[in-house]
Amino acid sequence: MKYILSLLIVLSLIVTSVAQDDDFFLNDPEETTETLNEATIFEADDLSAYYDDIVPRKLMNESRVIEYEPLSEHDVMWQRRIWRVIDIREKMNQSFRNDERPFFNILKEMAESGDIRVFRDEKFKEPMDNDDLAAMMNRIDTAVVYDPETYEEQIKITENPLDPASIQRYRLKEVWFFDKKTSTVKVRILGIAPIQDKYDENTGEFLYEIPMFWVYYPKARNYLAKERVITDFNDVTPMSWYDLFELRFFGSYIYAQSNSLGLRLKDMYPDSEYDRLLASEKIKQELFNWEHDLWTY
Repeated sequence: MKYILSLLIVLSLIVTSVAQDDDFFLNDPEETTETLNEATIFEADDLSAYYDDIVPRKLMNESRVIEYEPLSEHDVMWQRRIWRVIDIREKMNQSFRNDERPFFNILKEMAESGDIRVFRDEKFKEPMDNDDLAAMMNRIDTAVVYDPETYEEQIKITENPLDPASIQRYRLKEVWFFDKKTSTVKVRILGIAPIQDKYDENTGEFLYEIPMFWVYYPKARNYLAKERVITDFNDVTPMSWYDLFELRFFGSYIYAQSNSLGLRLKDMYPDSEYDRLLASEKIKQELFNWEHDLWTY
């Protein structure tokens, strides 16, 4: 009987001491493990839940490109090729030189990743390979240096990436045509080319300008639709680069139109920029009048 009483006393003491430990009853072992797992996940967070905005922006990634309407050769009753220059120093074209993501970087990334194919010529017959593209995007400089130990001359080769800010103009090749099926005048962009200025290495004098590469716009539309345009009007505008070109929300001037001799306005008026500007405006007015006269009775 004494042994049984002693055993009961010991058991009561054990139960009392355990009961004083609140964590034993309040904390579920599985819940504790889950809490530790959450802490581990928090430490390994990929920061996808953190974004520099009040809501995550998904409309641009979900945007779709409107396909061109079916067009037959018999439906095109009239057409004219126009070449334009987009000068990004104009106020309307400031979006092209945005510091966060300039338009040149978008074309460069699409070309380097293989999303689009770039060409040497504006007729899209000579594609450029990756080596040619890399050589154009990076300038190779050589300099003579001296070894501090042996004092021997050494040739040091440095690779300087092209500064996007140096691209200040783009060429645009487009076709204006009259669609007999819909009885409307339409325009379609064929190609876009960034223009690079060449200077004399010794004097720094401007020599000439040359298109770096040509992008076939109909193939690039799907990728340009995923890139948002940053404007001065509204920070949350869903405008993409595809929208900008399709809505023609850019300023430009004409520097050439199709003709039998293949002459540019610069070739026709080599000594007068004022005459070239007047000729450019005249071509614009002719296009407007041609479309307007279709519906004037």
